[in-house]
Amino acid sequence: MAVASPRIIALPAFLAVLMFVNEFALTASGEESRQLRSLMNSTMAERGETAKFNHRDTVDDPEVIAADVDMIIRNSTERRRLGFFSCGVGNPIDDCWRCDRNWIRNRRRLADCSIGFGRNAVGGRDGRYYVVTDPGDDDPVNPRPGTLRHAVIQDRPLWIVFKRDMVIILKQELIMNSFKTIDGRGANVHIANGACITIQFVTNIIIHGLHIHDCKRTGNAMVRSSPSHYGWRTIADGDGISIFGSSHIWIDHNSLSSCTDGLIDAIMGSTAITISNNYFTHHNEVMLLGHSDTYARDRIMQVTIAYNHFGEGLIQRMPRCRHGYFHVVNNDYTHWEMYAIGGSANPTINSQGNRYLAPTNPYAKEVTKRVVNSGNGRWRHWNWRSDGDLMLNGAYFTPSGRGAAASYARASSLAAKSSSLVDILTSQAGALSCRRGAQC
Repeated sequence: MAVASPRIIALPAFLAVLMFVNEFALTASGEESRQLRSLMNSTMAERGETAKFNHRDTVDDPEVIAADVDMIIRNSTERRRLGFFSCGVGNPIDDCWRCDRNWIRNRRRLADCSIGFGRNAVGGRDGRYYVVTDPGDDDPVNPRPGTLRHAVIQDRPLWIVFKRDMVIILKQELIMNSFKTIDGRGANVHIANGACITIQFVTNIIIHGLHIHDCKRTGNAMVRSSPSHYGWRTIADGDGISIFGSSHIWIDHNSLSSCTDGLIDAIMGSTAITISNNYFTHHNEVMLLGHSDTYARDRIMQVTIAYNHFGEGLIQRMPRCRHGYFHVVNNDYTHWEMYAIGGSANPTINSQGNRYLAPTNPYAKEVTKRVVNSGNGRWRHWNWRSDGDLMLNGAYFTPSGRGAAASYARASSLAAKSSSLVDILTSQAGALSCRRGAQC
């Protein structure tokens, strides 16, 4: 009989101990180290136990499994609200800047904290600050100064911040110019209920700290993309963030949900991308990486997906990959209905140190899905591997390819941490509540 992992049952007790240790870190650092070593050792034992079961096992009492799944979901939500693990927990991005109480004066330090394939994205680090004071978007061709649209189209580098909380309803897609950072820290900023963000044929973009949701199809209108150019836009799909032919892109600490098409799509030769610390919920086709099976230019694509939480209400494409090289590392997958990671056209997928919690549906336990023609066995040569992942509730990953470490060199972008630490590494995924004079 398949059973729930003992790690899930033990998790609340472990978190309580770790919170106490974090509170008194200066006097109890030795105890913290012992707790972490104990957790890692216990996880190794649990992996051995889990290996006795596979996707063919049946569940005598599905209510027990369902209860355990509900418990870990509640724990994940509560730890995000409590906000205990603010810095110094091993997440290299957050540890780089979140311990600084004076972060509001050192905002641009964030640009030096990226990891993975998008680590060289500087955004607007070398430019001036631009303060958005007006949530309006009355005229996409002639935007008013003080609006987000007026900020992102400028030709010079800019670090864009917000004077206050605001909900921005865009009439048409927000077309960004190169060397821009949108930094939502210190305000509760929603881009919602209209068009959303387009990153097209540009470079060096950072998007941080936004709530992006309920994005709609727009288009068949004139839209400005720079101070000197505007043009006709056809229908936009309604993605939360659309990356098209662009490079050096970092999407970090955003909360995304409920868009018409994808939450994040990267296509048409885009590369050097890091998608990190985001919280994804309530969506069908979450993330598409690669334009089509026949678009060979996407073979250059390299994307890092790290420290994200794929949460409630998700169905598939976390991500769905084509052609390129994809490093999926230390993410927390607590929900999917069809599958988690899919692909076609021979992508290389390197899954390391993730936690995969399968749904109760016995026909949806597989993490992976290959999209191939009927009877086509060529996928067996695609390089897909699972290395150090934690599989819970019957989850299983179907590997393929040669299996040699050298074949994954182009799909490796940072050192994976133990999957036993995923709960801590992703505990603050999503847009943060940052206030002046306190750690973010």
